[in-house]
Amino acid sequence: MRALANLIVDLRSDTFDEAAAVAARGRLASRGFLIEECERDDALCAWIDIAFGGGWSGEAFRAKNLVVSHDGQRRAFVSLAAQGLRFAWLRNEGSRPGTGIFGPIGVSAEARGSGIGSDLALLGCLRLRELGYERAFIPAVGEVQLERFYERALGARVVERIDPMRWWEPRARVVAMASGNGSNLQALLDAIARSELPIDLAAVVVNRNGAYAAERASSAGVRHIERVLWNRAEETRASYDVRLRQIVERYEPEGVFLLGWMHLLDEDFIRRFPELLNLHPAYLPHDPHADDVTLPDGSTIPAFRGAHAIRDAVAAGSPWIGASVHRVSAEADRGEVLVRRPLLCERRNENELATALRPIEHRVTVEAIRLWCFMRDRICVV
Repeated sequence: MRALANLIVDLRSDTFDEAAAVAARGRLASRGFLIEECERDDALCAWIDIAFGGGWSGEAFRAKNLVVSHDGQRRAFVSLAAQGLRFAWLRNEGSRPGTGIFGPIGVSAEARGSGIGSDLALLGCLRLRELGYERAFIPAVGEVQLERFYERALGARVVERIDPMRWWEPRARVVAMASGNGSNLQALLDAIARSELPIDLAAVVVNRNGAYAAERASSAGVRHIERVLWNRAEETRASYDVRLRQIVERYEPEGVFLLGWMHLLDEDFIRRFPELLNLHPAYLPHDPHADDVTLPDGSTIPAFRGAHAIRDAVAAGSPWIGASVHRVSAEADRGEVLVRRPLLCERRNENELATALRPIEHRVTVEAIRLWCFMRDRICVV
């Protein structure tokens, strides 16, 4: 994997003055493009999820955004001055006073080759300068072509290079927990086998007899498979929760991933393992206090939390479902969302919807765990 580049743009340059802003806006307007600014715009975040995927909508939710549209359709965006991001590559040059985060920036497939990317990037830097920043920090650029683009369009220069492979050692020691078929666990196992994730899967925990997740783990060579069953007639809930926590504690995991885990964890477990991620079969809002979520078409649906999200969506006649990976908090399904993806319902049967959603669950699982790896404390600048 190629080293990632962190770039800096000097916003005090004469490149970023009012005349440049007028010229850039004029070029966009002459081609029928409209540019607007927004923040905490749920519909924009949903469009980003469909158009670009990954964790970009979470970054956009924490930032100011310039959005380019044409005939009422979004075509490009850039996020600026995001707050509260945890990525390790932001902790050196990106944390210096007077430095504002630039990006992500995305141009939809329909608008690529139109030339709007350069003007949008320029206007993004101008906006950062208006906000009082002296430097724009463009993090984790992985492609030479994109690096050259920033150099040409903005006068950016490389200030750090990050070696992801050296950064990822030692690998993150984790435990995965599953209750059923384990197809999402399989997505994780496959990504590890392809060397896409710097993960040491120390153990897999299942809590049901016949959970095929255990067979998947065994076939993949996972050394420790814990079958932690609960006989309600013989053991109290409190006793089982203590036993479950103690078993996971043996492996001293840096992270714990709930991939189809169907047992509500108690607060002691959540406190003991703060790096706790959960895959949930619903399209959750980035605002943890919101009880509904906006979709790419501007419509809203309830945030289907709880153990029967797909069933609840079908019962409500929702035109959309989705999948999200979020941090676990004491309130059910209200932790920080790392990655999410919506799906327009074409079938009304619960089983058919679950089947249609499965590939999306696999994708967001791997994407979210990769983002989580990027949030680890380790970073190797070369």
